[in-house]
Amino acid sequence: MILVLLEMLCQCADGGFELLNHGCGLAIVSKKILRVSTMANDRAVRILLSVSRFSATHFVVQEMLRIGVVAKLCLVLQVDSGNKAKEKAREILKLHSKSWMNSHCIPFNLLASYPTSG
Repeated sequence: MILVLLEMLCQCADGGFELLNHGCGLAIVSKKILRVSTMANDRAVRILLSVSRFSATHFVVQEMLRIGVVAKLCLVLQVDSGNKAKEKAREILKLHSKSWMNSHCIPFNLLASYPTSG
């Protein structure tokens, strides 16, 4: 239920700002992916997509990489996590592929699933 609320809050600029302003906001959302349910995967990835589309400053993009959000999104592409979550994860990864593609923070075994923007 909290993911539903966070998703609704992230649909407005102030809500997204508050999620990002919280020290663990992105990490908590990311942690729910692949741990709760297919529906939770979809909600959490939608929250991350909203942040990626509308609040993706350089700092936010680097923070997503540093705390493991990018690696988690690569995992979503590899496991049975639901088609909606996979589509949205792919979109997020493509949005910021120039920033994340050559990072040492993405485990080598996940790079094969990393989608490119081209």
